[in-house]
Amino acid sequence: MGELNWAGNYEYRAARIAAPTSLDELRDAVSGASKVRALGSRHSFNALADSSELLVSTAGLPPLVRIDETARTVTVGGGMRYGDVARRLQDAGWALHNLASLPHISIAGAVATATHGSGDRNGNLATAVRGVRILRADGELVELHRGEPGFDGAVVALGALGVVVEVTLDIEPSFDASQRLFGGVPWEAVASQFDAITSSAYSVSLFTTWDEPTVALAWVKERADAPSGIEDAFFGAPALMAPRHMIETMDVRNTTEQLGVVGPWNERLAHFRFEFTPSNGAEIQSEYLVPRARIGEAIDAVRRIAKVVSPLLLVSEIRTVAADELWLSSAYGTDVVGLHFTWVRDQAGVEAVLPALEDALLPLGSRPHWGKLYLDRDGVVPSLYPRLDDFRALARSFDPDGVFTNDFVARYLQS
Repeated sequence: MGELNWAGNYEYRAARIAAPTSLDELRDAVSGASKVRALGSRHSFNALADSSELLVSTAGLPPLVRIDETARTVTVGGGMRYGDVARRLQDAGWALHNLASLPHISIAGAVATATHGSGDRNGNLATAVRGVRILRADGELVELHRGEPGFDGAVVALGALGVVVEVTLDIEPSFDASQRLFGGVPWEAVASQFDAITSSAYSVSLFTTWDEPTVALAWVKERADAPSGIEDAFFGAPALMAPRHMIETMDVRNTTEQLGVVGPWNERLAHFRFEFTPSNGAEIQSEYLVPRARIGEAIDAVRRIAKVVSPLLLVSEIRTVAADELWLSSAYGTDVVGLHFTWVRDQAGVEAVLPALEDALLPLGSRPHWGKLYLDRDGVVPSLYPRLDDFRALARSFDPDGVFTNDFVARYLQS
């Protein structure tokens, strides 16, 4: 039995798939299986969610949204999507610090893989986690809270500890934001003023196909309570007067409102509208999180192989993420820059290109996004996580029989 991922390029494999609608049903399903993996919104592009026996979908679990205004937290069901939670928070006058490009992704899945938005001072989505509630293979519910032993390992955990049934997130008072587009940022400006470019607003994304004479698009998001002061040009790039999708052939109606129109945070921080089909759909995604100190080398390296990369590329996004202390986070211990590649849906073609890309980026200490497509032919990824042995010990304590382990987890996380 299989279940296609969101993009249709990968089929999650399992002998059976369960769709529990309550915690008791989930516990019953897990307790009767020797191998289990959890499925969220199916927005991964590799074998991370495969199981030799049972897949459990979290989408049907109770849609909990419990706001604690005194503590400034919201506790939500792990299978809920960011877009649904964001609407509930906005209606109540609250906000999250950031959103990923897609509001359609599940909270537990995004957190477990260190999925991120953009902004020099913004940590990835997992950094907002204040607490997690995990169903272990033995049926016990374990809660961990920020500051407790093991918490920094349990947040970004790739589903290797159990099924995350609840997540408690930091919230802040609601705010308005806007976004503008600028076309044709000179590569020389990117090289010489990278820090100034990415720090100039709450969130800055650069879009390119690497083989063009300038960076085609800068997507600048500003909070209304902290305007950037950017006027009609952005480091040599003029402001665009018409809205644009970052992929020129795609319908701009799928994107969130542009052209400086102010609106609530949940309708601006994501690139795509919650009510529309996200991004391109028929695509494959890869991403490498480069230590910020080496971003100049990384950009030069990718530009040198642009003729190899570009023919399979729909678009690439460059954006920044602040450092954190979560053991398996791609930003552990260092500020990073995400180089994201949205490919055409040609699995064999993309896999043929990835060796050249990884030869350019992995020696710089770049960490692949856990949920995207990558190869790591030489097995260097585990060496990029200094706390991996601590995580292995934590995983053994939660799941001594390896119920939540699959081949992917074993390759990267087991000694």
